[in-house]
Amino acid sequence: MIDTIIFDFGDIFINLNKQGTISGLQKLGMTEWNSECDRLNLLFETGDISYDDFLDGFQKQLPNASLEEILQAWNAVLADFPAYRLEFLKELSKKYRLFLLSNTDSIHIATFEKTSGISFYTDFYNCFEKVYFSFDMGLRKPDPKIYQFLLDKHNLVPQNTLFVDDKKENTDSAANLGIQVWNLQVGQEDVVDLFSKNLL
Repeated sequence: MIDTIIFDFGDIFINLNKQGTISGLQKLGMTEWNSECDRLNLLFETGDISYDDFLDGFQKQLPNASLEEILQAWNAVLADFPAYRLEFLKELSKKYRLFLLSNTDSIHIATFEKTSGISFYTDFYNCFEKVYFSFDMGLRKPDPKIYQFLLDKHNLVPQNTLFVDDKKENTDSAANLGIQVWNLQVGQEDVVDLFSKNLL
């Protein structure tokens, strides 16, 4: 019997436009997303480098771009957050323990909050018992330690816990700990389809 649901954020609640960031960086002179971009992104997502170091790293890759232009390209990944998903979440929060677990960075979260406005993001966060962002935790999915941390801290029973994420490596890692999973297929499924999936 599922009593707890852990949700990813990007492409589960907020729509992402990953091509938006790639296109934005290409316009600023980046030929391809390389291993250094990957390294900077991963370090920033686990809070292992500062805001300034992250932007400095990208500016070295894009010497002709301003910090404002880099930030704009970086934030182009964030698309809309449909209100019907928030309404669904509010209803769900009356019946289940809910947690948010997102691989993200401080820039994207600050931008989401600024764009959506205080009443929207407060309503969203209030649906969850606790909101976890990788950059605060120093861990990121699919590291099994991140799921184990939630299980231990909140006394969750893996087989009574459902984890919803759009990346298969993330749901596979959680499933290895006995957590029930839904690997949501972006573009074909929506989080509001949850009850039709016979997972609860």
